[in-house]
Amino acid sequence: MLSVVLAVSSMLATPEIIAHRGASGERPEHTRAAYELAIQQGADFIEPDLVMSADGHLVVRHENEIGETTDVADHPAFAARKTTRIIDGIEVTGWFTEDFTLAELKTLRAKERLPLLRPASSAHDGTDEILTFDEVVAIAREGSKRTGRSIGVAPELKHPLHFRGYGLNIEDVFVAEAQRLGLTGADAPILVQCFEVGPLERLSKRIDAPLLQLMQVSGSPADRPDLTYQSMATPQGLATIRTYAASIGVQDQMILPRGDDAATLPATSLVGDAHAADLKVVVWTFRAENAFLPLEHRSNESPSDHGDLTGYLQRFYDLKVDAVFSDFPAIAVGAKLGRLPQ
Repeated sequence: MLSVVLAVSSMLATPEIIAHRGASGERPEHTRAAYELAIQQGADFIEPDLVMSADGHLVVRHENEIGETTDVADHPAFAARKTTRIIDGIEVTGWFTEDFTLAELKTLRAKERLPLLRPASSAHDGTDEILTFDEVVAIAREGSKRTGRSIGVAPELKHPLHFRGYGLNIEDVFVAEAQRLGLTGADAPILVQCFEVGPLERLSKRIDAPLLQLMQVSGSPADRPDLTYQSMATPQGLATIRTYAASIGVQDQMILPRGDDAATLPATSLVGDAHAADLKVVVWTFRAENAFLPLEHRSNESPSDHGDLTGYLQRFYDLKVDAVFSDFPAIAVGAKLGRLPQ
């Protein structure tokens, strides 16, 4: 029955389902278990966030600070490496990938980042090692062979400006890896993301792979503090993005604003404006817990209980977005199937 469901889902070209760090609502994020479950659940892409090790490897972690997502604090040998850094203007204390070799990082084990909201996922703590980019690509390719579906990868380059300050050029390393893996072509099953602007502008001149400019409700790109994400979301800003990228990846509230009476707030014009600029629209991040849902889609006052994620997703599907990032790809696929004619 599952294979039939996934076959029907694949017939619907859009929206594509991007498993945000894998099925990260059910397994510790960025682990083999999370990625394989996401593929089983019907995701079109799996997403690895890329940071760098001290010896120049692309490591898959949500942030370069790894105290939240690994057992590094339980390793006495690494205690002295705890420090404080400024990351994109924010002071962060912990352990940072740029202070560890890949061999050292491989001794660590992943853990759930949100244990109070996701205790079932926490039961899998300590099982999986940290992955590299090429290992995630291998998981996608193995999944494609196993399922007969094309499983893409959607890597996000994290903090390129920060890593440059430590003599680590994530763009150069990524291009070399993408070339080695055959993922630089226009039709390659890859979607390369970044919140910064400069890396995408430079990558557009080096590879033909699809690029995605990430944006959020407030703030500015770390490498362009004079440029706000809000200004980038205007028709003029979108036209500029189209000169180097094919897609935008926007926070959900940039399309459906929230407030005390969010259900009455109209959608913004962003989807239509982006499509008019020949840009695809990808929306992040859809999570099932009440803590992440607007008031009208919550089931109760418990932050960890699940609300009506299906209904929330379908509001975006009705707006003709091209793809969504979700921690719960099974729910995102199910919401997509719910749009089939009866």
